[in-house]
Amino acid sequence: MKAIVINEAGGPEVLQLRERPAPRPGPGEVLVDVRVAGVNFFDTAIRRQALTEVPGAEGVGVVVETGEGVHEFALGDRVAWLTITTFNSYAEQIVLPASGVVAVPDTIDDETAAAVLLQGLTAQHFATVSHPVQPGDITVVHAAAGGVGMLLTQVIKSRGGTVIGLVSRPEKVELAASAGADHVLVSSGDAFVEPVQELTGGKGVHAVFDGAGATTFAASLKVLRTHGTLVFYGPLIGDVPTIAMNDIPRSTRITYGVTEDYIRTPQELTARTAELFALVEKGDLVVRISARYPLAEAARAHADIESRKTTGKLLLIP
Repeated sequence: MKAIVINEAGGPEVLQLRERPAPRPGPGEVLVDVRVAGVNFFDTAIRRQALTEVPGAEGVGVVVETGEGVHEFALGDRVAWLTITTFNSYAEQIVLPASGVVAVPDTIDDETAAAVLLQGLTAQHFATVSHPVQPGDITVVHAAAGGVGMLLTQVIKSRGGTVIGLVSRPEKVELAASAGADHVLVSSGDAFVEPVQELTGGKGVHAVFDGAGATTFAASLKVLRTHGTLVFYGPLIGDVPTIAMNDIPRSTRITYGVTEDYIRTPQELTARTAELFALVEKGDLVVRISARYPLAEAARAHADIESRKTTGKLLLIP
């Protein structure tokens, strides 16, 4: 069984395809042939810090063996999974707890299911719990042409919100608009503050979803209206910002959304993914797949995603 292995912390070049012993499922576990593994920017931080031997937090595949006591899945079932703390998805096979996988509807193909899982649940968490978007809410979405940004825009729009999308390059404007962004601004650093204030008549926005790191944190606070919410999710991208409590302006709220808190139990995982898959089936959530790579080219996928030139989702195909 082949897998991508991290032997040391470093750049994309430390991702090496290696032969590993074939895994076997224990009690309560399933063995899955991986068909598609998702690539996330989060994975690059795992690689840079060598936090695991085999990276990869999500995927879709087929059950090929079940351990003792597993009755909810059978051989041949298509399943999807998140392994946010244990990883191991950059591989030809993976062993997973049966309680940590979900069935994939026949109406959704492997690539779409793998592409929507982690980023889709993240977007859903942000727009329904971190800041429950209400009809008429005006929001700012950073990196609106990225994987999370495009899905987040669609979730916000499905809830009746308005999206001001921020992108880093002019060529990304059309992508953000295609996801439903009402306004798209090309911006870096704090350049978006003045145009956002103009678009809102100086009132500011109800929520900012900021995954750009510390470089935009203060500016994101500036464009919030009184009692607005900053949903921050960028500490693995750049330096973590620090702020004194009495420096928080206009009684705004700051939250750091963590997907693990959204799917704490198998029941929550099943329910949340069912809601997500339903949005896909209805056409309310369309996934853009930017590129597909053979498993052996995981290093190229990491180099591409770190270049910030990619849009949408990157996938590995074992």
